[in-house]
Amino acid sequence: MTTSHELLLADVAARVKEVRDESIAVRRALHAHPELGWHEVRTTELLRKRLTEAGLSPQVLPTGTGLICDIGSGDTCVALRADIDALPVPDGVEAPWRSTIEGMAHACGHDVHTSALLGAALVLAGLSRDGLLDRRVRLIFQPAEEKMPGGALGVIAAGGLDGVQRIYGLHCDPRLDVGQVGLRVGALTAAADRILVRLTGPGGHTSRPHLTGDLVYALATMVTELPAALSRRVDPRAGMSLVWGRITSGSAANAIPARGEAEGTLRCLDVSAWRLAAELIPGLAEQLVAPYGVEVDTEVTHGVPPVMNDPAAIEVLRTAVEQTMGAGALAQTDQSLGGEDFAWYLEHVPGAMARLGVRPAGQDSAADLHTPGFDPSEDAITLGTQILVSTALLD
Repeated sequence: MTTSHELLLADVAARVKEVRDESIAVRRALHAHPELGWHEVRTTELLRKRLTEAGLSPQVLPTGTGLICDIGSGDTCVALRADIDALPVPDGVEAPWRSTIEGMAHACGHDVHTSALLGAALVLAGLSRDGLLDRRVRLIFQPAEEKMPGGALGVIAAGGLDGVQRIYGLHCDPRLDVGQVGLRVGALTAAADRILVRLTGPGGHTSRPHLTGDLVYALATMVTELPAALSRRVDPRAGMSLVWGRITSGSAANAIPARGEAEGTLRCLDVSAWRLAAELIPGLAEQLVAPYGVEVDTEVTHGVPPVMNDPAAIEVLRTAVEQTMGAGALAQTDQSLGGEDFAWYLEHVPGAMARLGVRPAGQDSAADLHTPGFDPSEDAITLGTQILVSTALLD
């Protein structure tokens, strides 16, 4: 005999199929017009307009971008979150919907996250109108995930978690085939900080380095030796990694510059070691450049703690995946050194983030996140929508 729950799941699957084409069209529109964190004006307006057309009452966040929208009513409230910002990375994928903004793209899959959640909003709104939603679901379209310490803090400050019992999110994973969902109890990501080291000196001629501070040599020494020195001051079991992403100095081959800087990220699997490393870095940088007669100024911008998935929330996600996609869709996922500001929500309420497989069918490998070639399968959008809706109904 077919149960009422099975009938509801079948109804949800049909409704998800109905919004599939629109969800993909929204993803392509977002991909073609990426916006960086705190500047997601066009994205926010697109979402606000469509949610309003669906009979909902979205509220734009006080920061001016991103929004919150409740569906249904009741004492029980579950939140679903998607991030909406893009990256300052060029789009290397040739497609009709490739980025129209030079040097900017949705290279982390936030366009997939956003369109999947919008699809979920449309399905949940329909269920609510038909009297089939017996709880309150809060949609959080969050700005500035890529800006440390993250736009999640602004959502929390605006009351975005008020009344929320649990929160869920999805994140694209190009290491998993589309149709797979990675789940993990406990730490899913790492703690992450931004490190900026500025060196200054008198400058001079490259023929007389002994009469000035050889700033470029000092900068190269610091960049090379700081990660090594740090590794000898922090427990190696902490999985710590300091990697530079930008080094800038000088403009002429025969002139020693007066300024230079290096910028990168510090990532760590252990919270205690993460905090210790942030305290150690300024002193170590100063000691490393001291012999070269230059001054050093170090900024450590605290980013995010690890995403800590709640066991009960993971069980809800597991059930949602099994009931909508089958047990074969479940995959184990390792802890990543990536940072994710979803962690801030989990400091306040329990919840979980799942890895959404986006590697196109038939491919053995795919371009990684944050690279110009990242090209997720759009089939993941519909699957993401179905998982989010089912999770909201099951929690």
